[in-house]
Amino acid sequence: MLDQGAPPRQATPGARGLGTRLMRRKPVERLVAEGGQGEGGALRRSLGLWQLTMISIGATLGTGIFVVLGEAVPKAGPAVTLSFVIAGLTALFSALSYAELAGTIPVAGSSYSYAYATMGELIAWICGWCLVLEYGVSVAAVAVGWGEYLNELLDGTIGVTIPDALSAPPGDGGVFNLPALIVVLLAMAFLLGGARESARANTVMVVVKMAALVLFCAIGVQGFRSGNYEHFMPLGMAGVSAAGATLFFSYIGFDAASTAGEEAKNAQRDLPRAIMLSLVIVTALYVLVAAVAVGAKPWRHFNDSEAALAQIMREVTGQSFWGTLLAFCAVIAIASVVLTVLYGQTRILFAMSRDGLVPKVFSRVHPKTGAPRANTVIVSLFCGVLAAAIPLGQLADATSIGTLFAFALVNIAVVVLRRTRPDMPRTFRVPFSPVFPALGFGFCVWMMGSLSTVTWVVFGVWMAVGLVVYFVYGHRRSRLATPEG
Repeated sequence: MLDQGAPPRQATPGARGLGTRLMRRKPVERLVAEGGQGEGGALRRSLGLWQLTMISIGATLGTGIFVVLGEAVPKAGPAVTLSFVIAGLTALFSALSYAELAGTIPVAGSSYSYAYATMGELIAWICGWCLVLEYGVSVAAVAVGWGEYLNELLDGTIGVTIPDALSAPPGDGGVFNLPALIVVLLAMAFLLGGARESARANTVMVVVKMAALVLFCAIGVQGFRSGNYEHFMPLGMAGVSAAGATLFFSYIGFDAASTAGEEAKNAQRDLPRAIMLSLVIVTALYVLVAAVAVGAKPWRHFNDSEAALAQIMREVTGQSFWGTLLAFCAVIAIASVVLTVLYGQTRILFAMSRDGLVPKVFSRVHPKTGAPRANTVIVSLFCGVLAAAIPLGQLADATSIGTLFAFALVNIAVVVLRRTRPDMPRTFRVPFSPVFPALGFGFCVWMMGSLSTVTWVVFGVWMAVGLVVYFVYGHRRSRLATPEG
């Protein structure tokens, strides 16, 4: 039986129209068969359910709470807790679609590969280009917040801080954000050692960050004032949705887990479980910590602080020790986000390179470590420089729109694959399909509409650049463009 996604192998690029070439799909069986194979070596399958779940939590838990909470509260007021719920609900519907596709197509490319198998090469490229924005900019955004907590830690321990000129990007009162660059380079060093070693380091950091958030709730609740929840929604539903759109980028952890499909021991069984388990844990902690934070500090006093939790700990206890302790935990916690999201970015580019859409250097695998070393170095340097030069708020919103667009495509892909390949074995199935995928798609579009005009302009320019890159490079060098490919 012919695979519905397979292009005619005997055809050449010139023998088919442009539209046909743009819609060429990569068969699921071929995607799976090529799993792990790179230039000069192969990725190693060393990750179990525990490690995959920790990758999900590591990439998710920390960004929305430790970094962006201070930016989201002024947009929604006390209703920021509702913003977390809305963002989590949006993520849930998309996570269900991710879980089904991750169990069916367990490969490194995440939503890029899912789109390639269902909607064709052009849509896959657009999705992959969005993932580059989502992951690369997310690494930079989180790295910026890491520098804020590092200053809190230094101030509480030795009484000095890094000067603004070296701890803030241009536009935020600085010249170059050196701490942001440093944390990205540290994550790069771990990733160069291989997936298993990186997963071990991440697990330790995840345990630390979860303990830190539980500690914050235990202490922060002592400063809880019900009056802080008066006028629960001062900026209306528009403020709630705007904050939710900003916070949504902190839910990309399960997407990071799906990028580990070619390094998981039993990807079809473990990936869906890791995705759903991590989302439940993260959402519960996000809502709980946000509720305690707003109850302990009037929402108007957050003032876009990127180290809000440490400040609350210090204000509630009247002592610098607890704020310093939380800052220490946050430094470790946010580093784990940088590590795991950077990991996801390298694996997506690995898959795109293997398909010929980006240069081969991104799919070269080191024979000893089983890691794409050149890929890791290039991506890390790019993200590090971005983190050092761009303010956090612009980075967070740019990440959100890229994430939402990619998630919307995944919700479409799961419905398309159900129709084109209904008999394909699935280890997890989205309940009430196509209703739940449609809801996931609708939520994503709604939250995209809540983002600012500037964010949309940046996104439009990014997509235009991506299309130019595709037609100049990727379209011509795609492995599906030639019979031997």
